[in-house]
Amino acid sequence: MIAPSAHYRSLRVRVPPKVHEGLDALAWRVAGVARRRDSVRRQLLAEAEQIDRRAGEWQNLTEADLRGRLFAARDAARRGRSEGAEWRLGALGAIREAAARTTGLRPYPVQLAGALALHRGLLCEMATGEGKTLTAALAAIMAGWSGKPCHVITVNDYLAERDARWFRKLYDFCGVTVGPVVSTMEPDERRSHYAADVTYTTSKEVVADFLRDRLRLGRVPEPERRLLHATLSGGGSNGRDVLISRSPHAAIVDEADSVLIDEAVTPLIICRPQPNDSLNEAVRLADRIAAGLVEGRDYRIDHRYKEVDLLPAASVRIAELRAKLPTFWSGAARRRELIEMALSARIFYRRGHQYVVQEGKVVIVDEFTGRLMPNRTWREGLHQAVEAMEGLPITDPSEILARLSFQRFFRLYRKLSGMTGTARETAAECWKVYGLPVVAIPPHRPCRRDHLPTRFFAGADGKWAAVVAEIVTMNALGRPVLAGTRSVEASEHLAGLLAEAGLRCHVLNAVRHAEEARIVARAGERGRITIATNMAGRGTDILLGAGVAALGGLHVVATEPNESTRIDRQLFGRAGRQGNPGSARAFVSLEDDLIRRYVPALLRSQTTFAFRLMPEPMAKRSAAGLLRYARRAAQRLASVQRGNVLRTDKWADESLSFAGKNRDS
Repeated sequence: MIAPSAHYRSLRVRVPPKVHEGLDALAWRVAGVARRRDSVRRQLLAEAEQIDRRAGEWQNLTEADLRGRLFAARDAARRGRSEGAEWRLGALGAIREAAARTTGLRPYPVQLAGALALHRGLLCEMATGEGKTLTAALAAIMAGWSGKPCHVITVNDYLAERDARWFRKLYDFCGVTVGPVVSTMEPDERRSHYAADVTYTTSKEVVADFLRDRLRLGRVPEPERRLLHATLSGGGSNGRDVLISRSPHAAIVDEADSVLIDEAVTPLIICRPQPNDSLNEAVRLADRIAAGLVEGRDYRIDHRYKEVDLLPAASVRIAELRAKLPTFWSGAARRRELIEMALSARIFYRRGHQYVVQEGKVVIVDEFTGRLMPNRTWREGLHQAVEAMEGLPITDPSEILARLSFQRFFRLYRKLSGMTGTARETAAECWKVYGLPVVAIPPHRPCRRDHLPTRFFAGADGKWAAVVAEIVTMNALGRPVLAGTRSVEASEHLAGLLAEAGLRCHVLNAVRHAEEARIVARAGERGRITIATNMAGRGTDILLGAGVAALGGLHVVATEPNESTRIDRQLFGRAGRQGNPGSARAFVSLEDDLIRRYVPALLRSQTTFAFRLMPEPMAKRSAAGLLRYARRAAQRLASVQRGNVLRTDKWADESLSFAGKNRDS
């Protein structure tokens, strides 16, 4: 009999937990409210204060004795005795002392409370600058002691490598192995780092490796069936069983609201190029026809859903395609599909917003973070339509081999927790979908950030002029300014306006992402002006330069509203960290993309006309109401899209038996 190898058991996963419906959903919501009650936060803070009071118990230990305490806690965890209060307090107290000795950082009580929240499987709201990176490391050590894999999910490759490197000495001291997994790694290196107790990586990397392993397993995904198949076939363990990752067991997700909510509707797809000369020829012809169509006469636009509807007048132009197209695309339905795709590319996809062009290739920009995604393509011919619009060589379309939504993947973890500075708005959905209760941890020092009144403008030109004037004023005082934009195009536009005003600035966007950490780390220096897209250098501390606190600290400018107030709060959170002074202001134009997309044209035009005639207080209230309307509409649409993904995932669970049986790994 062939003995089971570790590979046979390395990818056993569970069926995702049930999403409740009807009366069960009501009962589940009530349970979620109970799990979020304030007594939970008070208990976490009380345990953290108790550890802090007992600090001398660990500070007086020799290095050998401290290691002995840590290894004893690890042994207890591996025997399944890690749930009691005494174990938690003793283990975390020893880890805290180890952190102080290996990194020079002694976690504050609020960081201890955050680590306890993560250990209990909660979604922890901690303000920007409160030390979430160290908090995650404390909890990851306790999870890693179990001997089962713990993934710490960060927002980019740089942070995954940096955090694993920063805390390697701490992990080693505590008897825990650690390694990063990033996009540039080869399979052997990935496999060795996934074999560590704690793995730092990104959501895209861990989901992609999971899917690749599923493809390697083929039609025999369950460990016992693979073993039986290999035994009966006489093949033993072959290369198909050498998997990269291990089963999803525990995860600590940084910027959890972004990963678990905002990116939930985006599936990760494994595909391969599939030559299709007929499509390549067809998209070029369609682009030429689409360029001559006129809005209102030939088609109408639904900005909210990003859809194009062809009108009867367009049929004459579309008919011209019939004789020119390859046979497969000459049918009426396929011709219509080609033209709609070409129009969508021209109307909804703009260079500097949804994509950039680098080295003659279209590179997608993540609209939530502003980051480049060089290995991603749009599906169903859209990528080729954008290439045709840009006059670039047409790449081969892709054949989908496997796909999985981030929402579904993270529900496979047996122990899920997370951190973010903005969790309260998503508390109900995080509980409904993931069973994650939200707990808010107070800051170490009271927040001194001054939120200045939002300024509203009828047109974009007036808004940009006011943004520049505010930056000029703050710069004259010597205060550093961080200006947040929603797109690469907007960041370059603002940089040009500041240059005309005689001001030098530092631009951080998807095109210049390699310098991200260095640029953001210096954003608090006296007189410095930094422009950043939504990624805003997450995970990198902005330390105030000498004398800046006395001037009022960092000033943050939001140049355009986002669909969710959470994203604005993330940007504002860059100022006033750790009790430092700071300020923030938002600028809104009635021509901003959010309002144009989600407010009906008639209502928008009426409000814009009235805005110019009303007294300022009334005009401000009217514009603020329009902004609230747009945000509610955007959130409703996003919620519907996530609900559709959830229903699709449920169908997959019930019909495809994708995940296998619900058993411990």
